[in-house]
Amino acid sequence: MNLILSLAVLASSKAPMILAHYMPWYESKPVSGHWGWHWNMNRFDPDHGTLASRYRPLIGLYDSSDPDVLDCQCIQMKMAGISGVLIDWYGMDEVNDYAIIHRNTSRMIEAADRAGLKYALVFEDQIVPQLVSHGKTTVAEAVSHIRGEVSWLGDHWFRRPGYLRVDGKPLFLVFGPQYFKEADWPSIFSGLNAPPAFVAQLGRRAGAMGGFGWPEPQVGDAKSWNQVRGFYDRGKDWPIEIGVAYPRFVDIYEHSYGRIEDRDGKTYADTLELALRRSPSMVQVATWNDWGEGTQIEPSVEFGYRDLIATQKASSVAGRFTPADFALTVKWLELKRRYPSGPKASDLKRVYSAWISGDSVRGRILMAKIS
Repeated sequence: MNLILSLAVLASSKAPMILAHYMPWYESKPVSGHWGWHWNMNRFDPDHGTLASRYRPLIGLYDSSDPDVLDCQCIQMKMAGISGVLIDWYGMDEVNDYAIIHRNTSRMIEAADRAGLKYALVFEDQIVPQLVSHGKTTVAEAVSHIRGEVSWLGDHWFRRPGYLRVDGKPLFLVFGPQYFKEADWPSIFSGLNAPPAFVAQLGRRAGAMGGFGWPEPQVGDAKSWNQVRGFYDRGKDWPIEIGVAYPRFVDIYEHSYGRIEDRDGKTYADTLELALRRSPSMVQVATWNDWGEGTQIEPSVEFGYRDLIATQKASSVAGRFTPADFALTVKWLELKRRYPSGPKASDLKRVYSAWISGDSVRGRILMAKIS
């Protein structure tokens, strides 16, 4: 059975929910007045054609605070059969770009609500040394400081109807953990009415209920596949096991973490198929848009809509949208920017509603009338 046919067969059965890991950290000069670090990494110059990625977004270098961009991304996710986003979150402090990421996370949550997508957070506890060095907390008070951040989540985002829950508990993923120890987490969660569904990276550790998979380029391309299989073998009895699918890992960092080849789309097809077969609850696509690490499935100049089409074939919306529909989303964003108000802006809202509801035919008809 070939890979595409195999994925289509999986889509016909009860498959895990597909979620996309989302980075809300991009700042563009047209929107924010400057190119943020994630587009320039202090050594690239987008104004002169270079950017902090080996690939280029099909919609251009965007700003994660732009509601039109967020709506376009949500449309593309819905067309691909993605059910929600797992958003990279760094807390709320005015350190580096953490406060900007927090603001943009809020805007993505609003966009996800508009689109009917679920969402949850992936927390980076490696921020703590940065908070200490900037005087936001101390080593002795770090647990208390993060408890306050998590308590805010309980009072705000965890309460929202669209927030993803497992057995009634808000899902809360943590990279690593890299800073806090197992004994710290009960205190961190003590400000909530009940502990969240806490899931750690690559294993059930630090008091977590389970683990989520992630690409491991540091072991080398040849061994990365065995690492993925090993993750599923370890997690078969965990209460929560979140599988992983990824297209490649080709970063732009000065000191690379390693490399996982794209293999003309086969890496994504293989990891997605395995995840759908082995994961009992949900699958995280790593990632929607980490352009710096080259793991994005978001449409690019180099790969077009290839990975979204592969995702759709494995999802509950298989066959509902065509490659031409994906191409129309980029045209839709162009028109949204051209017509921010007036009759055509109203027509574009109707296109959005049609696509979000799954009505591909009406979306095509309306777009043909506008353009």
